[in-house]
Amino acid sequence: MTKNIMIVGVGGQGSLLASKLLGHLLLQEGYDVKVSEVHGMSQRGGSVVTYVRFGEKVYSPIIDKGEADVIVSFEKLEAARYVEYLKKDGRIVVNTQEIDPMPVIIGAASYPENLIGKMENLGITVDAMDCVSLANEAGSSKAVNIVLMGRLSRYFDIPEEKWIQAIKDCIPEKFREMNLKAFALGRAEN
Repeated sequence: MTKNIMIVGVGGQGSLLASKLLGHLLLQEGYDVKVSEVHGMSQRGGSVVTYVRFGEKVYSPIIDKGEADVIVSFEKLEAARYVEYLKKDGRIVVNTQEIDPMPVIIGAASYPENLIGKMENLGITVDAMDCVSLANEAGSSKAVNIVLMGRLSRYFDIPEEKWIQAIKDCIPEKFREMNLKAFALGRAEN
């Protein structure tokens, strides 16, 4: 059976590295894996979506509405934007950070209030946490992506040491220790 993960965020947040890491891990576990190209504006500030699909045999990298088992979101509004892609029993893992989109920046709109509560009111399981604080604790605000991967790892039957090995395989040595700490903090956060 194919599993579907959507990684959504804003350009410049590291969603490409997160999807690369996840794809690498799942290949090491023997799955057929398809990782889509990034859709959206990859420059800083634009909405970005990556699909990661894995299973015994995966034919397409695309995830349709109502098919995502998990949505990993780097920002609350991005989670809300893609909620219709989630399966009925799916889960959203979300960073509670708010990044104002252009309409908010120019004053044409305001940032929606209580997005986590609104998603939960739809019956969605939402695992929300302040990934920026944890990333800063690990040594860099840029480690939000790995904090989120740490959190996501709690929902897989893949041993923690395999995730750690994937980080070692995918992240340059000079950033490795910080990212391993970010992963551990995301995994352990209550």
